[in-house]
Amino acid sequence: MLKTIDYYIIKKFLGTFFFSIILLLFIIIVFDVSEHIDDFLKHDAPLKAIIFQYYLNFIPDFVNLFSYLFVFISVIFFTSKMASNTEIVAILSSGISFRRLMVPYLFSAVLLGLLSFFLGNFIIPYTNRGKLAFERKYIKDPKQFNDMNIHKQINPGTFIYMENFNVHNKVGWKFSMEQFKGKDMTKKLMAERADYDSIRDHWILQPYFERSMDGMKESIRQGSRLDTVLPLKPKDFMEDIEEVSIMNYFVLDSHIKDKILRGDPDVIKYKVKKYERIAFPFATLVLTLIGFAVSSRKVRGGIGFNLGFGLALTFLYILFMQIFTVFATFGNFPPLLAVWIPNILFGIIAIFLLRMAPK
Repeated sequence: MLKTIDYYIIKKFLGTFFFSIILLLFIIIVFDVSEHIDDFLKHDAPLKAIIFQYYLNFIPDFVNLFSYLFVFISVIFFTSKMASNTEIVAILSSGISFRRLMVPYLFSAVLLGLLSFFLGNFIIPYTNRGKLAFERKYIKDPKQFNDMNIHKQINPGTFIYMENFNVHNKVGWKFSMEQFKGKDMTKKLMAERADYDSIRDHWILQPYFERSMDGMKESIRQGSRLDTVLPLKPKDFMEDIEEVSIMNYFVLDSHIKDKILRGDPDVIKYKVKKYERIAFPFATLVLTLIGFAVSSRKVRGGIGFNLGFGLALTFLYILFMQIFTVFATFGNFPPLLAVWIPNILFGIIAIFLLRMAPK
């Protein structure tokens, strides 16, 4: 009997989830087409590319983006319906414990959480490559560079500075490079202008002034032009606001380490994205427990009351996620803690609601 009930609840859970998210997917695609139809016509985007390169690659990202929200709504909807039809009461009256009744819910939540983790870290970075290439060609190019007074660490103990850098003609102004051994500076190289030669893959500094220190010894060299190789390329100055979406977990982790080495101030945003890819799938489990606790009792308002209460909790959860993400990105809040605080808080709420639920 238990296996039959398990299959019944899992079927209800997964069926409601996929049906609701597919239904919303069609609605979102209709709105997206109406929003971008002018761009498609303006840039003569072929129908084949629109369907297979853009919208087919759009689906995994959409499903993962709204998965935890629709998991919650699905649990609220079908469990409230079961409670309204006194199915929950009948199951509990047959001798099945409330805790045992949660097993198929937890199984489904873990299954969907693992799916979300796999999608977010490995599938979506691959599908986003085609989607991003389409957007750059037919909609917009998300690359931008607005930085001034650039400071980067290009090697351990080696720091560069530029007052500004033009990514179009690959020219930087007021260049300086400092090398340290421990706390002592061993070399300082300065130039009024730094040009990147893409053919020979090196930098042209002009005019330049170089000062080398070795203990008490010091040497100075200067000239009108110096050709040198640096572990630095123009792409390191360009911020692609969508580049994180095409990185799988391991590539993103390596990219974060490179940014930490270079001292990039925007590394916090990448850390937040990395931690979100783990925290969001876990939210599926937390919201499933809350949804089950809220909707397992039969109330006078029926499904409508439970859905309303559930949606209010969901929007509160999303609000908490956005607030703490802002704290991490623009404040001094640790990004790992900022991403996990909503799960911790709502995990405590889930435990409280489960203890208060009638059994």
